[in-house]
Amino acid sequence: MTAQSCPRQHCATTMDSAALEPSLYTVKAVFILDNDGNRLLSKYYDPDLYPSMKEQKNFEKNVFNKTHKADNEIAFLEGMTIVYKSSIDLFFYVVGSAQENELMLMAVLNCLFESLSQMLRKNVEKRTLLDNMDGVFLVVDEIIDGGVILESDPQQVIEKVNYKAEDSPLSEQSVAQVLQSAKDQIKWSILK
Repeated sequence: MTAQSCPRQHCATTMDSAALEPSLYTVKAVFILDNDGNRLLSKYYDPDLYPSMKEQKNFEKNVFNKTHKADNEIAFLEGMTIVYKSSIDLFFYVVGSAQENELMLMAVLNCLFESLSQMLRKNVEKRTLLDNMDGVFLVVDEIIDGGVILESDPQQVIEKVNYKAEDSPLSEQSVAQVLQSAKDQIKWSILK
């Protein structure tokens, strides 16, 4: 029987080639866990991967149990390629499909870690991360959008995040500028 005469073989061949076609949607999930395996941040980009919160947390628990004592940077679990890095009391994970290029996933992970390191002034630990969660989400959103890698240069990410923070009416810089302006106005009115 040839592939053309057997519908089952033809479907299998079509499915295999579809699974190997290149795609922009390279990242399935990103998450950050503390040293106890508790979720601090997670973004799942594939709604079919783990649709419920319970499934996501079980997956994260399995990943953490497999990786938290290992010295490796890459793991294969549940048909996923997982790259990871730890820092003090945090674990950073980037998840892709089994066929995904590990170097691409590692570039995303390194960009995430280096961007956060610059944003948090080299103080990448749980407390500082939690205090700056809005900035952490901005960093993740600048690197990945819907599973598509947008940026892998930490310097570019930080520039974009700082630009957005400056546009925010509640950013520290804006408050400082308002206070300085108010002080200048008070000094000016006293001098008159």
